[in-house]
Amino acid sequence: MFLLQKSKDMAEVYMQNPKIEAIILAGSVSRNLQDENSDIELHILWSTPPEEEDRKFPIKKIDGTILAYHPYEEEAWSESYLMKEGIKLEISNFLSSTVERFISNVVEKYETDYDKQCIVASIYDGVSLYGNEKIRELKNRVVEYPLELSKHMISENLWLGNRWNNRKALLKRKDWLMLYDVICEVQKKLLGVLFGMNKMYVHHPAFKWMQYSIEQMRIKPKNLYDRMTNILLRNPEQGLYELEVLIEEVLILAENYFPELNISEQMKQIGFVK
Repeated sequence: MFLLQKSKDMAEVYMQNPKIEAIILAGSVSRNLQDENSDIELHILWSTPPEEEDRKFPIKKIDGTILAYHPYEEEAWSESYLMKEGIKLEISNFLSSTVERFISNVVEKYETDYDKQCIVASIYDGVSLYGNEKIRELKNRVVEYPLELSKHMISENLWLGNRWNNRKALLKRKDWLMLYDVICEVQKKLLGVLFGMNKMYVHHPAFKWMQYSIEQMRIKPKNLYDRMTNILLRNPEQGLYELEVLIEEVLILAENYFPELNISEQMKQIGFVK
């Protein structure tokens, strides 16, 4: 509740700028997952590009300390700063038109790009702090997860990559760094498949809050979180075997719930081992 109130307090400062159309509380606080290490994440939607004074005014207003300040890149402006109480704020500034285009890319064109999905997920799960009507319009556009997006997420993520085929060689050579890089990448791809199956927008490119996300899934292998964890904590040979079993179970789920999908080529590629 403390961070939520601080979020509302900061929104009061930001909303003084007439260029701002909406303010969305995103991240762990919006999902009620905050802990002692949580920051406040705000998405600020602008009608026109913010000037430096637009972005720095709220920080000066609360006598905040800038930690990072980035120019326009990847279609956003971002900054982070500390409040006097030591609370960190992560600010992402977007043009409203950019957010609307990202929504169109994901829900109408079925793009699986995680950066765009993260924005859509923030709209879906986010808390409106200002511009309720605008945010309501955006939420209405993302409320229904498209079936075609599910299919794209499943088929694209089941391409586990050529390095997965080298897993036995990496294990035998004891190339641990490369092996665990492959293991983590495959785990993330399996999560991508399951997010698609369960019609859940990806809310973080590295699948932060994995335990919470898995709890929300209806379609999933049994004991998924514990097994995903043990793959990384057991000895490498046991972990690799458990991951292979998990892949087989996810493939069965894909065939059962999406029989219209042709994933024969992906299965062929997964089955090859060097």
